[in-house]
Amino acid sequence: MTESADYPEWDAPYFTGVATMRVYCFPWCSGQPKPENAIRFRSRSEAELAGYRPCKNCCSGLPHGSWEDRKQELRLATPEPFSFAENVRYLSNASNECLFHSKNGRIYKAIPIERETPVVEISADRDSEITVRFIGNTAPSRKWVRAAVARYVRDWFDLDTDLLPFYELAKTDTLLQPAVRQFHGLRNMGIPDLFEAICWGIIGQQINLAFAYTLKRRLVETFGRRVDCEGETYWIFPSAHEIAALKVEDLDVLRMTVKKCEYLIGVAGLMAEGKLTKELLLRTGTYKKAEKQLVGIRGIGPWTANYVLMRCLRMPSAFPIDDVGLHNAIKHLTGAERKPTKEELVKLSAAWTNWESYATFYLWRFLY
Repeated sequence: MTESADYPEWDAPYFTGVATMRVYCFPWCSGQPKPENAIRFRSRSEAELAGYRPCKNCCSGLPHGSWEDRKQELRLATPEPFSFAENVRYLSNASNECLFHSKNGRIYKAIPIERETPVVEISADRDSEITVRFIGNTAPSRKWVRAAVARYVRDWFDLDTDLLPFYELAKTDTLLQPAVRQFHGLRNMGIPDLFEAICWGIIGQQINLAFAYTLKRRLVETFGRRVDCEGETYWIFPSAHEIAALKVEDLDVLRMTVKKCEYLIGVAGLMAEGKLTKELLLRTGTYKKAEKQLVGIRGIGPWTANYVLMRCLRMPSAFPIDDVGLHNAIKHLTGAERKPTKEELVKLSAAWTNWESYATFYLWRFLY
């Protein structure tokens, strides 16, 4: 895997959209369309915001040269700064997590891709490269499915974000300087699936983290799907369609508040109808507009909206400024006797513009 000197992050200078199929390709793809059916996009994100999907032939959903396909395993190049061990440490803190396993410095997870569910072991011998190995007999036979797995892992580990400007900012920031020093190479470990991210945000409202994990496990193990592989059970988060088909009484077994049950079913309904998607939120164009759209949904307040924009949509300006954990982390770092007021936090974060999301994530890390 070598970086091209011509394109940033190994990418192409442009992408070709095929209007008849609504897919976008690398310029060198063998399946080039007729001129009258071709549309040129300046970037991958521009193509996807226009409603075009990656080409399954040339696997245009991934930066060119950022991954190596060995069929039984994938190799993903990682940008600096990156520490696989630091990210595994973060993931391992969730002792009651039900959607992946952490063992001996490796992560194990089932990743649903349309009708297939590959189970992977994610590891790294060096920080410049992640190895994704398919275990059991779950290796996909089709390259585009393997590419979708690679893209999921890249998204999960936030490998498309250039963290160097954030580290430059942190050098002169009283709060962030110790954070980047202590957790060097940590990435904003995300939640690529929008429905899962919103559900997790709603479930976690006004309860402690341990109980939130318990509720999530109940939801997943009651309504999700299980995959057994090499003596281990892997769970798949229930889809919006599955939850939208339920009634509030069906969720009684979770022992969650009626309001939260209503919120989950309501959001599931919007997503099942196609009225709420990642693409629609990204098309709003700005963080504030996306936040406003989410807050307009019953059960989603500013904290939940910013949590979703931060962990799923990867909007760098997302900032759950009223988060109790963030306040406690700052109190701990400053040695203050009380948590900061909102006005004090606004002043403390004045230099974090366009990096509020990462600043919050790094400061949260002190709570573990």
